[in-house]
Amino acid sequence: MTVVTQDPGQSRFTATVDGVLCVLDYQLQGDVMAIVHTGVPSQVGGRGIAAELTKFALDTARANGWKVRPLCSYAEVYMRRHPDYNDLRA
Repeated sequence: MTVVTQDPGQSRFTATVDGVLCVLDYQLQGDVMAIVHTGVPSQVGGRGIAAELTKFALDTARANGWKVRPLCSYAEVYMRRHPDYNDLRA
C-alpha cells in the first residue's frame, strides 16, 4: 500500500515510492477541484500508484464537499472506470 499525503500549500497530493516522488496536481476554485496532472515516473510505473493518488484525491474531494473537474486524462479515465465517483463531477 502506498502512503498518499495532501500538500494544500502546493495544491498537490504526493506519494514517495522507492525514493521516487509521484504527484497529482490540482487547482481548487471555490468548491471545485480541477485535477490537472498526475505524474508517476517510469521507474516506479505500473504499480497502481496513479490510481492510488487519484482515489485519494477523489475521496478527499468527497470528504470536503468539493466537485471534481478531471482535466488530466488519467483522472478522466479513472472516473469513467469508477462510476461510484460520478456524483463528484463538476
